[in-house]
Amino acid sequence: MGQLQSGVSNQAVKMSSTTSRYRWTICALLFFSVTINNLDRSILGLLAPMLQKDIGWNEIEYGNIVTAFQAAYALGLFLCGRIVDVYGARLVLPIALALWSVAAMAHGMVGTVIGFIYARIFLGLGESANFPSAVKVAAEWFPKRERAFATGIFNAGSNVGNIFAPIIIPWIALQWGWREAFVATGAVGFIWIVFWLFLYGKPEKVKKVNEEELAWINQDDDAGSAELSQQKISWLGLLKYKQTWAFAICKFLTDPIFWFFLFWLPKWLHDARGIDMAHMAMPLVLINILATMGGLAGGYLPAWMVNRGMAVNKARKLTLLLCATCVLPILLVSNVSNLWVAVSLIGLAVAAHQGWSVNLYTSVSDMFPKQAVGAVVGIGCLIGSLGSILFTQATGHILQATGNYWSIFLMGGFAYLLGFLIMHFLIPTMAAAKFK
Repeated sequence: MGQLQSGVSNQAVKMSSTTSRYRWTICALLFFSVTINNLDRSILGLLAPMLQKDIGWNEIEYGNIVTAFQAAYALGLFLCGRIVDVYGARLVLPIALALWSVAAMAHGMVGTVIGFIYARIFLGLGESANFPSAVKVAAEWFPKRERAFATGIFNAGSNVGNIFAPIIIPWIALQWGWREAFVATGAVGFIWIVFWLFLYGKPEKVKKVNEEELAWINQDDDAGSAELSQQKISWLGLLKYKQTWAFAICKFLTDPIFWFFLFWLPKWLHDARGIDMAHMAMPLVLINILATMGGLAGGYLPAWMVNRGMAVNKARKLTLLLCATCVLPILLVSNVSNLWVAVSLIGLAVAAHQGWSVNLYTSVSDMFPKQAVGAVVGIGCLIGSLGSILFTQATGHILQATGNYWSIFLMGGFAYLLGFLIMHFLIPTMAAAKFK
């Protein structure tokens, strides 16, 4: 890791025309799992205006439904990071995806606030395994120089799903009903499970990975990391590292903003801008196209800088700072009268969040050995979910009392800069955690 942080990767390992590229097949599988993951969790926000009319919940009750998902997600993350490290993503991820697919379909079989709360609880428990699994798989299948870009690609699935969702889901709901929309989207996950079971394995066990690609994947490994891989790393023991807390605090501050984007933007379009469900597609598609571009750019930019000799710490930090700065214009949204200008400002903020998220996740594999990545991501996502629960409850009460989104955008605008400053204070050089 020291070599990479100085800006120089292992030059003895090079790609050639005969090197296999199977790791990108694995990246594609992760991309689609993230797409399905986000589709199943975001459908609630898209259908919220219709559901609010049919079921009759208020802003606080809607906030409680969202909170139920986040609390279950947090509980799942408390367990899943370590479970993924112990049992591996090949087993854990398809089981989790089957659970959340059934839970997603169950939304179409309930008709009360309590029924939705129970469905969201099981959805959150299942979905909690997705990102710890994906980040661990990226650490196992990609060298450090490629991980941010690979993470950017599979993380873009969260936005690609949201590009198609506003087009497909309202159409299904308006044609056949909201129950059918939940069932149709939930069933998609079972198709992915079949492909995963046939295509996924550890790099050294997959026949389509030749020796050159395996050497490329393992170029950062050395004798020290091999010796470390034989040690057991305590879940609680990870809490003593500043690197863990830098990641977790950033998640606590910025995850709530993404959850707000995910669950409340359709309501914002409806309540603050007077857009009905039949006409929400274009604003939401624009926002998510920008978000997809932001995620990919956030993955490509640090790789581009590292390949030109910049240290990993500087490349990662510069990208995080740029992303944090690009969120700030969201402060103007409530004062902008033109819908498309407001939508573009939100799109820029969501794009910046995705670029931020890509580099934040990748920083874990920069600073921790592969066998600890899942646990650290689980800890950070758990803390992020706790922050999201608090923010969601505050959002519901603020909107119920005032009907105004300005204070929410204000908090969102400054959250990323605060996170960046705390991270830089805790880990100014983004040094690797030192295990004894």
